[in-house]
Amino acid sequence: MSTVDSQQRVLSGMRPTGRLHLGHMHGVLNNWVKLQHEYECFFFVADWHALTTHYGDATIFENNVLDMVIDWLAVGVNPGSASLFVQSRVPEHAELHLLLSMLTPLGWLERVPSYKDQQEKLHEKELDTYGFLGYPLLQAADILIYRAGHVPVGADQVAHVELTRETARRFNHIYGREPGFEAAAEAAIAKMGKKSARLYNSLRTAFQEQGDHEALEKAQALLREQQNISLGDRERLFGFLEGGGKMILAEPQALLTPASKMPGLDGQKMSKSYDNTITLREPLEQIAKKISTMPTDPARVRLTDPGDPNKCPVWQLHEVYSDESTREWVNAGCRSAGIGCLECKKPLSDAIVAELEPIQLRAAQYEKDPDVVRSIIAEGCETARETARETLHDVRSAMGLTSW
Repeated sequence: MSTVDSQQRVLSGMRPTGRLHLGHMHGVLNNWVKLQHEYECFFFVADWHALTTHYGDATIFENNVLDMVIDWLAVGVNPGSASLFVQSRVPEHAELHLLLSMLTPLGWLERVPSYKDQQEKLHEKELDTYGFLGYPLLQAADILIYRAGHVPVGADQVAHVELTRETARRFNHIYGREPGFEAAAEAAIAKMGKKSARLYNSLRTAFQEQGDHEALEKAQALLREQQNISLGDRERLFGFLEGGGKMILAEPQALLTPASKMPGLDGQKMSKSYDNTITLREPLEQIAKKISTMPTDPARVRLTDPGDPNKCPVWQLHEVYSDESTREWVNAGCRSAGIGCLECKKPLSDAIVAELEPIQLRAAQYEKDPDVVRSIIAEGCETARETARETLHDVRSAMGLTSW
């Protein structure tokens, strides 16, 4: 596995919450569909992560895993372009998590922002558990086992990617120091040719002595272009750049995704916990009904009362679904009381129905033949395991676990 491959690999997952809603599609899935054409993608069902907050509930997996993957497929995630798999079917995740836990400082886990936030939000659950404390490290193992170079996350998840980077860096520093590492690195530099070697050394010096991150990026790009050094030498020189050892685990970068602007039917964030969702397989006749009962600007008591779209949850959905001319019509009509709230809602429900109808037709085909979905998952699990085994072999070898 080379770092060149790492930079072209993406890893992302979702907990099996069952059927997905518009917020999932606009916040995550549409981005996955785009990424699968640009990178080598691994998308997984994070069932072990679900256990960190929902342990004791054995009912969440049987139908939810299949339902969620059907929604992925219906939206356009393509098993021919991405590997779709279930976390618990790739036990290498668990072994890497265990091995990394041997060298991860406890304070790193306790300072992850979501640790205390989730404990407060889910105060009705007993979350003073080893699994819940360690779930950010399990996330790190999920990423590192595939040597993924990019992880699509929202701003609130950047801390998790940074923990993953720190974990990889610590592992490489402790276990990447092969005997004679510096001599091997110097020999590898010489193989690059005089001009490239001179440039590599100057960029390495600029980074290590001046903290010049632009120099680091240029040096990394230089290494990726080298044709006359082995993969082992390339990994060695990536580690030598940052003053560490041979790079065994790749440090990922957060691939920031825009925050989902999908509001729920009450104006809050769309979420099952708020009971304000429209699911991707919502019966089409129910969509107009749900939209028609949405609350509007409380100032519009009568049809003749003018309103303010900025105080109306319906307007938030128009900002997602309606074109500029429709938004202008809504804005002017609402403020002048020229249109009623039901008139305002009609183009919105029409747009959502138009978006979901083809998705539901595709979902129906998978619902009729769930064995096709199971075979897609099985194939994705096989691909994931093959990749994960390669990384775990290198990790075990570096830790001295394969020499007897």
